[in-house]
Amino acid sequence: MELEQLQKTAAEVADREDVKYVIGWKKGSYGYRVAPGFIEDAAGAAELIFSPLCTANLATYLTLVEKLPVPRGQEADDRKVAVMVKGCDSRAVAQLLVEKGIGREEVVVIGCPCPGVVDPELLAEKYPETEETVEIKWTEDGFLLVRGEEEIEISRDELLAEKCRLCRYPNPVISDVMLGEPVETRELVEDEGVAEIENRDVDERAAYWEEQFAKCVRCYSCRNVCPLCYCQDCILDRLNPTWVNRAVNFSENTAFNIARAFHLAGRCIECGECERVCPANIPLGRLNRKLAREVRDKYGFEPGVDPEAEPFQASFKPDDPEDFIL
Repeated sequence: MELEQLQKTAAEVADREDVKYVIGWKKGSYGYRVAPGFIEDAAGAAELIFSPLCTANLATYLTLVEKLPVPRGQEADDRKVAVMVKGCDSRAVAQLLVEKGIGREEVVVIGCPCPGVVDPELLAEKYPETEETVEIKWTEDGFLLVRGEEEIEISRDELLAEKCRLCRYPNPVISDVMLGEPVETRELVEDEGVAEIENRDVDERAAYWEEQFAKCVRCYSCRNVCPLCYCQDCILDRLNPTWVNRAVNFSENTAFNIARAFHLAGRCIECGECERVCPANIPLGRLNRKLAREVRDKYGFEPGVDPEAEPFQASFKPDDPEDFIL
């Protein structure tokens, strides 16, 4: 995809009378940083980029727009919000439509076929962060890192994010405007992260998750970044009745993380945002992908693929398999 095409399309969308603003990616304050950008006019489109550094799922912002009532003397701005989405991000938009979290008439979807983004931690580990301007571009076999006058060719497998190694939908499943040509869907590989845990016995798995959940600081970053955690009143925050105490210990941390994982069963679109933002580096993606695979294998259901589908919890069929139920 050419940057010029992206910015031209974003400018045209931002200039539409029925569009409030365009949500896209722009360069951050330094180095490898990329930030969400809210573009309200055509001039602002010059700030937008799309590169292997654009890991964030911008669909999260669709349920965080202005809430009524508006300040006295003002009227609600009910124009559409336009959002740029990768393949996994588009699944979040589709699932929000399924759940009526947003209305189709409220959003303009700008699809960005995605060859795969980099793992920010791997990138910083192998090529230390820098204050100078940095760019990363896609090449036929991987990535090209440009730092000042220096250009470094990097193989795809060296830096590719785990979620992209496992991605089944690199091209947006829903869009109003598509940028560039569709990318080739790569051969599916085994989820080694999930398999590693499955191959342990019960006691070893329990010890593994006890070690992981004990690290949780209950910052709620995973919940706040998740595009499918958009309830205004989260049950895990309630104190009367109290579902999960606010104490930070293994028991309460486990209750929080397991409850959140099951709330996402049949809904998680495997964008990996929860794991990306976790300050304790808890492998939450493995837990969510395990449940997603169980729903896919046992019931043949995959969320965020068909915006006209019924929610998983509301899609019971008399012939659903049940031989695996205890």
